[in-house]
Amino acid sequence: MFGSHRLAYERNKSHPTLGCADTGLNREARLEEQMQIRESTLRKITVLGIVLIPLQLLQAQDESCLDECKVNTNVAMVINAPVSSSAQVVGTGWGIVGGAGYNFNHHNAIIGEFMWNRVYPSQGGLQPLQTVLQSKDLRANTDFYALTANYRFELPGRAVGVYLIGGGGWYFRNTWLSTQVHSGTGNVCTPVWRWFGYTCTSGTVNPNQPPVTSSTNTLGANGGIGLTARVGEGPYRFYAEARYHYAPTKNMSTHFIAITLGIRY
Repeated sequence: MFGSHRLAYERNKSHPTLGCADTGLNREARLEEQMQIRESTLRKITVLGIVLIPLQLLQAQDESCLDECKVNTNVAMVINAPVSSSAQVVGTGWGIVGGAGYNFNHHNAIIGEFMWNRVYPSQGGLQPLQTVLQSKDLRANTDFYALTANYRFELPGRAVGVYLIGGGGWYFRNTWLSTQVHSGTGNVCTPVWRWFGYTCTSGTVNPNQPPVTSSTNTLGANGGIGLTARVGEGPYRFYAEARYHYAPTKNMSTHFIAITLGIRY
């Protein structure tokens, strides 16, 4: 035991900067982790603030307008179901959406919406990265943000209504890994690599890439159908909607169906 302590002492003595270098690297890693936590917290606060705006508009509405209101608002919970190539990497997630717009008449309206969704890797989705990392201790998630302008055509009934909705806007995808995974050399470029920000050439992951977070944004489009049901005597309606969203994001396109349950005014 004393011999091992003496050996460590001699090693540190012969390399006086070794311990300092390790400490510096650890400090940098901790600072980077703290910055990521702060950025994530700030992003969540911003999302919550934006989505709560329609709630304030709902409370400020004059309920006496009944079905003749010119301003429309909505707040809802979203269940995210990835489809097509996105479903190869991530599974069902959840989120929130809020919006406000203008009713031209009973049938035609425009709506601006902000949506946030979070999804997690599907079963076995991280296996290629875990194999390279040589550990199963790897966590990940993906956040979707969408700011869209939409047109809605509605056939309102006294109790139940149906509508079509579609539009487009700005889509942002942010991915996160709990640990740096160096891409190494000779790894086959499967969808999970591209999804988490790694680039590929000729079907092989490019070497020396250690991203922990990656982001991409672009213009996208959406379209879907919904049902409404009157709540009480006022202009409030419960609504259920299924809408397909597509965005040609970098490395790998984003495809998902947002199933929405909420309250409309």
